Amino acid sequence: MNLTPESKVLIQGFDEFISASHITQMKAYGTNLIAGVNPGFGGQQMYDLPVFDLVEEVVGQFGAIDTAIICVHPYQVLDAALEAIASNIRQIMIISGGVPPLDMVQLLRKAEACETLVVGPNSPGIIVPGKILLGTHPSEFYTPGSVGIVSRSSTLTYEVAWELTKAGLGQSISVSIGSDAIVGSSFLQWLQILDEDDHTEAIVLVGQPGGGSEEAAARYIAETIDKPVIAYIAGRQAPPAKHWRQTGTLATIIGRDPNFGTAQNKLAAFQEAQVPVAERPSQIPELVRKGIN
Repeated sequence: MNLTPESKVLIQGFDEFISASHITQMKAYGTNLIAGVNPGFGGQQMYDLPVFDLVEEVVGQFGAIDTAIICVHPYQVLDAALEAIASNIRQIMIISGGVPPLDMVQLLRKAEACETLVVGPNSPGIIVPGKILLGTHPSEFYTPGSVGIVSRSSTLTYEVAWELTKAGLGQSISVSIGSDAIVGSSFLQWLQILDEDDHTEAIVLVGQPGGGSEEAAARYIAETIDKPVIAYIAGRQAPPAKHWRQTGTLATIIGRDPNFGTAQNKLAAFQEAQVPVAERPSQIPELVRKGIN
């Protein structure tokens, strides 16, 4: 990964998923935004960024690009991401939500073959407080520190960060892996990244109903992770027969345990792995302090 203020960043598309305020915030945070890509608008300026028709044109003018932030229509995400990968961009943040699952399957096969990190879709991206913002995280909720956050949610990620900030616990890295049915990087990958990160002392994992990624994360934490991990599962009171729109679409499969994907099943997995679980976001700082001490 290259998550430094010197990292060169471009934006592909200026769809509904990103606004002028997000771009202004990234620039103000020190993110090295160099250009936008929007076919048909090459040669223009948008949000004070030079706009190109193709990613390869940006690379030709500015040299190697570290990160692409994709904000195009969901059905255009695959083409945009493949274009970025073809230009040797190895970090891709997909802000757009609702990407077709088969498109994501194709993208992830290509990303794995090219050793490309994909965050999202349906994600606000990554923030390294005090250093770089790649996406739409509201930076005012964050402060530099040593608590890593990995989440499936968007707004709940900010709430957890704010609770930590109010308690005097800064954050090292905060990432939302995305809440579409199929996403790029997983809880397991980010747990490993944060466990190996010298600036991270404790990890907060934020999950929600749908799928089985939290259960897999709980087993991985018990078997592999050395640093203290605190979990929080949203949607505990969600009706058992209902699934969250984004994350539950792959969860209703004939033959699976009827509790698959439920908040209760995830809570049980963390309990078995002896991972402390906060009952509400405001309890997270207290559990983090206990884990560190």
